[in-house]
Amino acid sequence: MNVLLCSINTLKRLYDISAVEVGQHFYWQIGDFQVHAQVLITSWVVIAILLVSAILVVRNPQTIPTFGQNFFEYVLEFIRDVSKTQIGEEYGPWVPFIGTLFLFIFVSNWSGALLPWKIIQLPHGELAAPTNDINTTVALALLTSAAYFYAGLSKKGLAYFGKYIQPTPILLPINILEDFTKPLSLSFRLFGNILADELVVVVLVSLVPLVVPIPVMFLGLFTSGIQALIFATLAAAYIGESMEGHH
Repeated sequence: MNVLLCSINTLKRLYDISAVEVGQHFYWQIGDFQVHAQVLITSWVVIAILLVSAILVVRNPQTIPTFGQNFFEYVLEFIRDVSKTQIGEEYGPWVPFIGTLFLFIFVSNWSGALLPWKIIQLPHGELAAPTNDINTTVALALLTSAAYFYAGLSKKGLAYFGKYIQPTPILLPINILEDFTKPLSLSFRLFGNILADELVVVVLVSLVPLVVPIPVMFLGLFTSGIQALIFATLAAAYIGESMEGHH
């Protein structure tokens, strides 16, 4: 009987750790604004992971790269390939932006799956991946939109706006609407997939033993990486499109 009670308590604790709180936030008051503190905290952790990793790698570069240096060089080459494929020969200045998007989203998604955020108790809400908050995904999408317009204006000047009336002025409203729906689709695609993945795990944990949801959690790691790649690839494609003009 004691063994059974112990097992039930253990499963209950595991279920509590995997639970998702929807609609609750831990707020900080900064001046006249209320911010989601849990998103800032987890974002700072993700940024710290990226900064520390980069500093450790570039601190003592080797002619014959070690495992860590070789891995980061592979990541950089991968990001350059994505940027070059989508943007074209003028991809160079955009590699840092595309790389930052990809790495931040990738590490954020994986932190939500691998780090035991929910063990840390907050007065309201809970710690989770930064991309689990719609405000984060909207901010990333708006950055992409700003980069999209900047790329077109820096390349063509005010002539960039001529694309809105091509091939005919009748398409002006549709072309404007298209530019505004691009960041919206990016935001909801990323947010929806990350939230859906967490909700699926929660439902499975509540219905079946923990050994069944574990493979789904590993699948979530794979899909989280794919989501980061999709976001970065689409961002690069939008930037490349703005520089090439209307086709």
